[in-house]
Amino acid sequence: MKAQFKYSFMAGLHTRGIVFAVIFVMNFVFILLGSLNLLSFAAQVTAVSLGGTAIAVMLVFNILGDIAVFRRMFAAPGAYLHGLTPVPRWKTLMAGVTSVTVMDVVTMTVVIVGEVWMSLILADGVSWGMIYDGIRANTSEILFGLWLAALLLAGYLLIMMIIMFSITMKQSVFYHLPAGGFISVLSAIAVSYIISLSALVLAPFGTVSRWGIFVTIDVGRAGIIAYFFLTLIEAAALFVLTSRLMERKLNI
Repeated sequence: MKAQFKYSFMAGLHTRGIVFAVIFVMNFVFILLGSLNLLSFAAQVTAVSLGGTAIAVMLVFNILGDIAVFRRMFAAPGAYLHGLTPVPRWKTLMAGVTSVTVMDVVTMTVVIVGEVWMSLILADGVSWGMIYDGIRANTSEILFGLWLAALLLAGYLLIMMIIMFSITMKQSVFYHLPAGGFISVLSAIAVSYIISLSALVLAPFGTVSRWGIFVTIDVGRAGIIAYFFLTLIEAAALFVLTSRLMERKLNI
């Protein structure tokens, strides 16, 4: 299992690793110089602008890194060795999903925090001391924010599982069909629709509405914990289903 995590991380690390290192160094230099009041106003504006661009660049390279991990699992030549490894499919699936989620979340969190920090320096008057005082005076708000962050992480994990499910359907169930790719996309849409309907169990906590064919629910503060656990259950169910499909013959 340890080796599976290692190879999954390495598959997506090269693509996004260099870009992340460059962005991290750039943000660190701008934040350090800005904190020491060594940057002019124009330089601070430039730093904030570059930080915003860096977020978009990091997002693109994260997607490319994710594709590298997916190719290792489902496409030649990496999938040949992957398929011959005497390890249950659920372990390799867990390694792939975990590596993608961790690398995406960590890199995006770092670059976004860097952008916020540089924006605070540009604001000239908003200090970390003021933010600390606000946090200490609003503990309930911080707890709500932490639950919201956990929900976003669970939602991202669910999105990754929907993507993995769609790819697995294409390579396992629909590989012999001429329109297998299109049908697998339709299957992902169907799963997303079922997931949206499952949110109806949280109706007592919020307001149900429609967004196209999908059902959405605004749970607010009262139901955010329940929504978090529901999202985890949905991701776990997709994980089990996808791992079972991966035990079938994959067309690589």
